[in-house]
Amino acid sequence: MTVWDLAERDLRTEQRHSVVAELIFALDRRLRKRQGVVEYTSNPACVFRLQISRCDRDRVLRDGTRLRAGERFAQLHFWNEQMPAIPRKGPTIAWGRELHRRLRVSFVELAQYRRSRPDLADIQVVFGAVPSGVREQFGQIGRIMAHYGFEVIPEADCLTAIQRLHRWGENILISMIVLARNGALHRNTLRRVRVPIYLSRRALEKHFGTPA
Repeated sequence: MTVWDLAERDLRTEQRHSVVAELIFALDRRLRKRQGVVEYTSNPACVFRLQISRCDRDRVLRDGTRLRAGERFAQLHFWNEQMPAIPRKGPTIAWGRELHRRLRVSFVELAQYRRSRPDLADIQVVFGAVPSGVREQFGQIGRIMAHYGFEVIPEADCLTAIQRLHRWGENILISMIVLARNGALHRNTLRRVRVPIYLSRRALEKHFGTPA
């Protein structure tokens, strides 16, 4: 096989990968539209999108903020296209610094967005379900997000069969997106659990109410 044959084979592989990636991102866009997930800023450094959801049960945050069943809250979804790509050899210090910068930008933009929308005046809590490879990472993720004012409130480990199927489907989609962007998967990708993190509106304003 000549060098030209190898180059042609690599080109065909790259083209197939590009087509698959476009199909995956098209599916992601369709699901976001169906779920009402929106982009709350056009800032290219923002790594979250936003969905307004309703709480399924009462929750109380450390600062006394109460979220009652049926009340609305802001749910964050990763904006995958704007997440800094993880180097093939794994996360580096430079990658961590860039992610930290983008997280801060994202929360500042969120605080500004909430203040600019009178229809969101009732939103008292920001929620995120951070995908984690294994349960042992709960504490690590909790400590990282605590730097941004978030706290972890564990959920009851009693998912129904439908919820487990939905979680499995989410993990498949996450895996496909990671593969499309980075070209590689971690061995725990399909077994991801969720770390539920919460941030009160007063904490959001305290930490990110003034643009940096």
